Amino acid sequence: MRQENRRDISTMAPPFFHDIPRDINGLLNRDFFHTSPLSLNVSTTTQNGVNFTLKGKQVTKDGPIQTSVEGRFCDRKEGVSLSQGWSNRSKLNTRLEFSKIAPGWKGDVNACLTPQAIKNAKLNLSYAQQSFSARSSMDILQLKDFVGSISLGRDGFVGGTEIAYDIPSGSLARYAMSLGYLARDYSFVLSTNNRQCASASFFHNINRYLQVGAKATVQSKTSSNMNIEFVTRYLPDSSSQVKAKITDSGLTTLSYKQSLRKDISLGVGMSFNVLQLAEPVHKFGWALSFSA
Repeated sequence: MRQENRRDISTMAPPFFHDIPRDINGLLNRDFFHTSPLSLNVSTTTQNGVNFTLKGKQVTKDGPIQTSVEGRFCDRKEGVSLSQGWSNRSKLNTRLEFSKIAPGWKGDVNACLTPQAIKNAKLNLSYAQQSFSARSSMDILQLKDFVGSISLGRDGFVGGTEIAYDIPSGSLARYAMSLGYLARDYSFVLSTNNRQCASASFFHNINRYLQVGAKATVQSKTSSNMNIEFVTRYLPDSSSQVKAKITDSGLTTLSYKQSLRKDISLGVGMSFNVLQLAEPVHKFGWALSFSA
C-alpha cells in the first residue's frame, strides 16, 4: 500500500471539473468502512482479459444484502470495452466505452434498464489536451438536461466551471466553479455553486507514509455555520494503512486496512461522536476483498 502520490504537472492535462479536488475528496471519502455493517467484493480475471466482479453489501444492520455482479470485456487494441452488470434489485446496467475515438477524445454510453422500462441512456464525451479539458453528458432518451464542464490549467493553476442546462424550459438549472493550485505534493482548491455552497480544501502528501488534509464548507442558504473536516492517512508498512477523520461537530471516523495476502484485503471501520458518547449513534463495519 505504500505509494507516493506525486504527479508530473508539467505534462498532464488539467483534471476534469469534478476531479479538481480529487486529492482531498479521495482522502476524505475512500477506505472508510463504517457506512456498511458488511461488505464483500470478489474480482476475477480470465486469461483472455474478461473481468468479473461480485459485490455484496448490507446497508443497515439486520437489513437485506444488496448484491450485484458485473462482467467487463476490454479490447485494448481497438480502445473499446463493454461492461454488463446485474443486481438483485432488478436493475441491468450496460456501459460501452470508446477510448480511441480521436486523439484526446473519449466517450461512453451508460444505460440502466429495469423489467418495466429503460430508465436512462447517458451519452458522455470528454476531450483533454495539455492545457484544456472538457466533458459533456446528456440522457439521449429523456433529453431533460445537458451538463457540460471545462477546465483550464497552466503551471499548476487550474480553474473550471460546470453548467446544467434545462432543455424543456430553456434555462440554466445550476452552475458551479472551482479554482485551485495543484503541485506535486500538495493542492489547494476553492469551490462554489449557485446553491450558496462554498468550500476550501487543502491536501498535503508529506511523504510516502503520511498524508493530511482539511476541508471547510459553508452552506449560507441554510446555515451561517462553517463545517470543518480534518483527515489523515498513515502507512505503517507496505501492507497496511490507518485513516482518521474528525469534524468540528465531534464526529470521528477511524479505519484500518490490512492486506492479508497478495490478493486478499480486510478493512474495518467505526464512527462515533466524541461529544455524544452516551448516545447510540456509533457505527461499525467491515469489508473483505478478494481478487484473482
